[in-house]
Amino acid sequence: MASTDSDGAADSDYGRAGDGTDGDGSPRWLSDEEQRIWRTYLAATTLLEDHLDRQLQRDAGMPHIYYALLVRLAQAPRRRQRMTQLAMDVKITRSRLSHAIARLEQYGWVRREDCDSDKRGQNAYLTDEGNDVLERSAPGHVSAVRQAIFDRLSAEQVEQLGEIMRVMAEGLQPEGTGADLPWRR
Repeated sequence: MASTDSDGAADSDYGRAGDGTDGDGSPRWLSDEEQRIWRTYLAATTLLEDHLDRQLQRDAGMPHIYYALLVRLAQAPRRRQRMTQLAMDVKITRSRLSHAIARLEQYGWVRREDCDSDKRGQNAYLTDEGNDVLERSAPGHVSAVRQAIFDRLSAEQVEQLGEIMRVMAEGLQPEGTGADLPWRR
């Protein structure tokens, strides 16, 4: 078994992928430094999401999740994407997606269509009006993202952030495991 420091963190397990236990099933508690970093991460991600949501509400009259849906549809072939895939891409439940698409339909920005290849499936389609809204909204959103993240970091920090986020995303999105991830419900 690994030795532990005064904070209860396992020396030899630091930075190693695992199940978060020390080998005998008991948790590896966060060190004071890890706890500080974790809390800073939570504060930063909460503040960032709020910053982006407020900017989009103010400038485009939509929450950040609606903007993300419009972007995904704009990038899809023929501005269409199967609803199940769209939910997976934006990491939301199918129920939350259905509610969001219903609201976007009311605005005239998105339309649902039956899926040609599967009678049970539906596609979401970005309308011309929705595409126009996205084009008008994009400059302000990009400016908000740039101001909140990229203008505050050095080129080296941007590269490090990208690598850290890639490693985290890969570790949290297992392929082929049948994991009950929220967007697969």
